[in-house]
Amino acid sequence: MTTVEQTNRIMPRRVQLWAEFLGLFIVAPIIMAVFLPPERMFTVLGLVMVLGVILLHRTPGFEWGQLKTGARNIDWRMTRTLTAAVVAFSLVVMYLTAPGDLFQILRWRPELLVMIWIFYPIMSALPQELIYRPLFFRRYGELLPSPKLALVLNAAIFSFAHLMYWNWIVAFMTFCGGLVFAWSYEKQRNFPQAVLQHAIAGNLLFLIGMGVYFYSGNVTRPF
Repeated sequence: MTTVEQTNRIMPRRVQLWAEFLGLFIVAPIIMAVFLPPERMFTVLGLVMVLGVILLHRTPGFEWGQLKTGARNIDWRMTRTLTAAVVAFSLVVMYLTAPGDLFQILRWRPELLVMIWIFYPIMSALPQELIYRPLFFRRYGELLPSPKLALVLNAAIFSFAHLMYWNWIVAFMTFCGGLVFAWSYEKQRNFPQAVLQHAIAGNLLFLIGMGVYFYSGNVTRPF
């Protein structure tokens, strides 16, 4: 096969990958943040997640069994550090911005908190990690810059996915969390660890009261 023929085969695929990448990670968050009413956001988000899983399944070279790698080799030191950082930052933010909402769900709806702790890891953390880690790095890896910049871009894209909340606290926390989860998946090759860390961080946020910033009913658009 000549170089020209190879180029002609590669270019359409790159165009398709760029279209998917921009649609999933840029256009969809903008549509949810700008055009959809808050009560419709999660319906569209669910559809995006389903589409992402389908694309991941169709990614050449990807096998679901790969995601089990690292399950018995969790970096507990890193995970404990993340846990401490989430608790400390959340307590400070809540004390300064919404002290009345500290541990609100625990105080008023402990049964709801139990449900969140059970279902958040499965219904939210896991699908988010599938889309923003394996799909991002495996399917769109050839589009990404250098490995270090790819981690930063992944965190930025993950933060941008939360644009619909229109809150700098959410943007900052999801960027930092995205860096940690991306490092666990891409650098330590440990998807179970990324999911575990995401689940722990999310559940702690709801425990401490940060859920007020991640609740679509509280969304106030700046326009």
